[in-house]
Amino acid sequence: MRLAWHRRKGSSPLNCYYGMKTEKLHRFFEGTASPSEENEIRRWLEADPLNEQCLRRERHLFDIMMLLPEDMRPELTAPARESRRRLWMREALKAAAVAALVLCAVYGWRLMQADEASQAMQTIAAPAGQRVQISLPDGSKVWLNARTQITYPLNFGQANRVMHLEGEAYFEVASDSKHPFIVATPSGQVKAVGTKFNVEYYAADNIFRTTLMSGKLLVASANKPDVERLLTPNKMLSLDTDGQFREEPVSDYTRYRWIEGLICFKDASFTEVMKEFEKYYGVSIRVRKESLGQYMFTGKFRHTDGIDYALRVLQRDVRFSYVRDDEKQIFYIE
Repeated sequence: MRLAWHRRKGSSPLNCYYGMKTEKLHRFFEGTASPSEENEIRRWLEADPLNEQCLRRERHLFDIMMLLPEDMRPELTAPARESRRRLWMREALKAAAVAALVLCAVYGWRLMQADEASQAMQTIAAPAGQRVQISLPDGSKVWLNARTQITYPLNFGQANRVMHLEGEAYFEVASDSKHPFIVATPSGQVKAVGTKFNVEYYAADNIFRTTLMSGKLLVASANKPDVERLLTPNKMLSLDTDGQFREEPVSDYTRYRWIEGLICFKDASFTEVMKEFEKYYGVSIRVRKESLGQYMFTGKFRHTDGIDYALRVLQRDVRFSYVRDDEKQIFYIE
């Protein structure tokens, strides 16, 4: 005997079938229906194309119901099935709305955290008479000379590789063509891909210069950031007071041995030596004996030797005396 089920006249689309109990369909959806029930459902589906539509609707409602907590699910065998289905829909929509709000809140919180992380900055400084070596998150290495400070974001290397410099630093940059390594100062900036170079920026002395040991650099003035100057190895580029670049070759890298803790001079005047001591040791030196400016020096000192030791060594070659004001950190040389 061929079974056939037809829609009840005037029935709701959600209750569009006759003769098939909802409980059986739910057991079928859960995978707990008996073999005879499964066969019955198959025959029912084959009997009328509309039954397949009903099955899909019931499956959709069943899936929504399963998203609800167990204490919110209506009894499947209870009467008034149509009203309870509507309840499922209302509760499911409530649950979906709550879930959407939670997801939006979590997403917004994560965006806020990411934004805060991108804005959070790390500052590292080397005090007078000392130097600091650090490794950056991208694998690059930086040496900070005395009285030097760098500032960079905590997520350095993820979105960009930009740091700000005050003082002197030596860089060994890890290669990353997608994220150029940029050292920015108020006077100018240096852009590198993978290279070794030294950058000096001292606002008080109006100094900005960079020396390239290997690789390549693009250097731009702060006044004209879109105009870049390509620097090749063994060259030094400095910015004059009039804002113009001046390039010169470098054949002796002795002075850059400061990364080893050495203060080196080669054919440097007494005045230049005192300027370096001021930079390294964070003091002021007043030279009152003008004749000292004609003397030239070649040699090296260790940072850790201290300025008193360095001045006593220089006194072996040149006659001068000095007095120090410890309160004001000033040395008077006569």
